[in-house]
Amino acid sequence: MTRPFALFCAALALSAASAAQADPALDTFARDVDRTESVRAVKTLQRSFSQYAQAGLWAQAGALFVPDGQFVFDGAVRPAEISKGPTAIAAFLRTRYGGGHEGVSADGLSTIMTESPVVNVAPDGNMAKARWETIIYYGHGGKALIEGGYFENDYVRQGGVWKVAAMHWFPEYYGPYEDGWTNWGGGDLPRVPFHYTVDEAGMPVLPPAGTAPAAKATLAALQKRVDRMNDEDRVRNLQSAYGYYADRRMWDDVTDLFADNGVVEVGGQGVWRGKAGVRKWLNSIGPAGLTHGILNDRPQYDVTVTLAPGGNEAWTRGIELGMLGDADHEKGWWEIAVFRNRFVKENGVWKIREMRRFPVMKTDVFKGWGKERFADPAPTGADAPDAPLPAADAGNVALAVPAFIAPNPVTGKAVTVVAGAGRTVAAAALTGAIAAGQTAPVQLAEAKRRLARSAAWDGVENVSAAYGMYADDVDARGFTGVIAEKGFKMTPFAGYYITREKNQKARITGPLPAMRPGVPYHWLMGPVTLVSDDGRSAYSRQRLFQPRTSKNVSKTGEFLGAGFWGGMYHNRYVLENGSWKLWELTLDEPYINPVAWKDGIWAKSKDPPPPDPNKPKRSFSGGNFPPDIPLTELGKREEHFQGGTGEPWQWPTILPMWFEYVNPVSGREPPLYQKDCVPCTVRPSLRLDANGYQEPPSFPEANKAP
Repeated sequence: MTRPFALFCAALALSAASAAQADPALDTFARDVDRTESVRAVKTLQRSFSQYAQAGLWAQAGALFVPDGQFVFDGAVRPAEISKGPTAIAAFLRTRYGGGHEGVSADGLSTIMTESPVVNVAPDGNMAKARWETIIYYGHGGKALIEGGYFENDYVRQGGVWKVAAMHWFPEYYGPYEDGWTNWGGGDLPRVPFHYTVDEAGMPVLPPAGTAPAAKATLAALQKRVDRMNDEDRVRNLQSAYGYYADRRMWDDVTDLFADNGVVEVGGQGVWRGKAGVRKWLNSIGPAGLTHGILNDRPQYDVTVTLAPGGNEAWTRGIELGMLGDADHEKGWWEIAVFRNRFVKENGVWKIREMRRFPVMKTDVFKGWGKERFADPAPTGADAPDAPLPAADAGNVALAVPAFIAPNPVTGKAVTVVAGAGRTVAAAALTGAIAAGQTAPVQLAEAKRRLARSAAWDGVENVSAAYGMYADDVDARGFTGVIAEKGFKMTPFAGYYITREKNQKARITGPLPAMRPGVPYHWLMGPVTLVSDDGRSAYSRQRLFQPRTSKNVSKTGEFLGAGFWGGMYHNRYVLENGSWKLWELTLDEPYINPVAWKDGIWAKSKDPPPPDPNKPKRSFSGGNFPPDIPLTELGKREEHFQGGTGEPWQWPTILPMWFEYVNPVSGREPPLYQKDCVPCTVRPSLRLDANGYQEPPSFPEANKAP
């Protein structure tokens, strides 16, 4: 045999062996894992941007951009201001929001709160777009300002790393805190174009182009990456669940979320240890439960999650906005806290090990952070801390920057504070080491099922945010277009229309005007999402955070104008023709009814006068014709809500708060527990499992791995 012929035969044999080893199913799965991770990488980029802004780390924020990246300010109402390149972008942000300097200061604030993402990874897997709702509290040297609107952004993967290609900020409202905001520019507002269609809204990953490339990772390695995403979902659920219990001062449920050796640290106050200590800290906030006039809303923004390699340990970091008040005594406060929490997986169940909160700003709603800032003193007596703050965490809490839980996602370098302009806190653990876990190998089919569940988590967040943004524009074609074919939606204060077609006929009335006199924003945020075993259906509880704007600062009773409204969504979702759609949309509202801005937003709210017995009860039509299921048919579930049964209640009376899940750790049932879809009590045929889908598991099963 000649040498060339021998080489040819060897190459042929190698080619045949490679073909025999090729696994198209594994290749496709590897691509799917990568695309789902890409959706999350894009979200982490944007949330890191907000966290760096909060700490005044403008150079770090600029470093998230590609070398020729752009930050575009406006261009819809006023001429666009365009900054190009990381250095120029950092300079623009530093000047507009940072008081002209890097780092934090005792009299400054630069809190950019961004949530409700609609992310779409392009078919090539290396480009993405995302739209975000955003509100900014900022001001330095005695100034306090509020600004809000949308980001419509482009992202690109270069050298395997996701980066920001362009941020386009569309401001829609702005104003000094003392007066309240009005529409940006003072006139009507144009609509900000969407980068997605109603079907793409439910597709965080757009259908890939071409054949999947050969997998570079083994099934075992891919499984570990999927398991990390599954655990991230569980940790996010736990973080959000804490917030909803804290809102209502459900102290038994909050305490249940902690491990037996859990701790709480509050900047400027001290450390509480063990479940008994956790309960003491909670009692120091106020007695369990809400009473007339008490507001304790604590929405969370820009939460990032990091999982330890061992799989049994995780951290979250984010921003909490405290909307606090006692309307009976005409008092109200704002609070902004940055948290860095540690979680532990015990016997497969995730729990809170360390909760570390640093309230960097608190102020009276009648004054604002430009005129007054204060820190609450440490509780004394029976609720006093069990231990003082660690020495490294003591000092002016306004200058505290909780340690970041991951390096800069673009540079890969650790993120640290600016010398002399802030101090790192919460860097060292308060409790002992957490042992690594073991991962049992699974077959490809099981790994794909697990991936489908995390892909569902992202799909639910996407279509929820898209629904809210269509509602911002009062775009009935949009918000009914994201409903499933057989889905059903509650029209506020009226009832449910069943099927997408019926909702469209009930709500669509004509073409949308090009301009808007004001906007009622619909942030759907803070998801607690329970996904079915097969990843084709889900339930999600989400907060309605609703700032509103108009050409004039609001007066009491006006629908639009500077102020905040709030509600709670209880939604179900299905995967339909490759796109996530709303199966059920239920909204309980309003939990806040604001008064005029200068009356303290919520601090001077009063009960409405009793209804005139000689006048008929107000009715709500809901649309072009009556709903299929009026709220009045739903009995206790809709009691005291407008349009429902019984006497309607209004803030500052405390409306009922329903839950569709039990405590994620203990399984404790809430006082008002809705085990099924809301109208299913009168129309069982609307259940998911009556329509070819699975009902999602509740907690604590949904909080267990795998």
